[in-house]
Amino acid sequence: MTTLSDFEANRITGEAQPLADYLGKVVLVVNTASKCGFTPQYEGLEKLYHDLREAGLVVLGFPCDQFAHQEFDDNAEIAEFCRLNYGVSFPMFAKIDVNGNTAHPLYTWLRTERGGILGDAIKWNFTKFLLNRQGEVVRRYAPTVPPSDIEADIRALL
Repeated sequence: MTTLSDFEANRITGEAQPLADYLGKVVLVVNTASKCGFTPQYEGLEKLYHDLREAGLVVLGFPCDQFAHQEFDDNAEIAEFCRLNYGVSFPMFAKIDVNGNTAHPLYTWLRTERGGILGDAIKWNFTKFLLNRQGEVVRRYAPTVPPSDIEADIRALL
């Protein structure tokens, strides 16, 4: 059975990160964008991470530019934007594609595990996937669902 531990992704700073390092934690995976109407959700994501990381939550941000080109071109610029504007301290990864033939393998798996309104395709920025401590996908949330609305589900897994 495939789990989060079967994947690797590059951190926003460039180094490879085995996602198996997050096994044993409750994980919230989010495709992000810096210039989107949902970008203020960074604040809620950071609050969840800040409040619940000691209990075992980790938020993983994956910038994506596939939706109306709402992400910066440069990973360093993305990292600086997130830090300066929203105080993001949770792990951020290098920009990826989440749909199509060039989608990161993690997102190909996430989409097949929990489809959405458009089948398995990601509809827009800030689609969220909640994974349990074993690295299995538990739930998918639409971009319109604010991070605060996910807190009860996270706490149930913690």
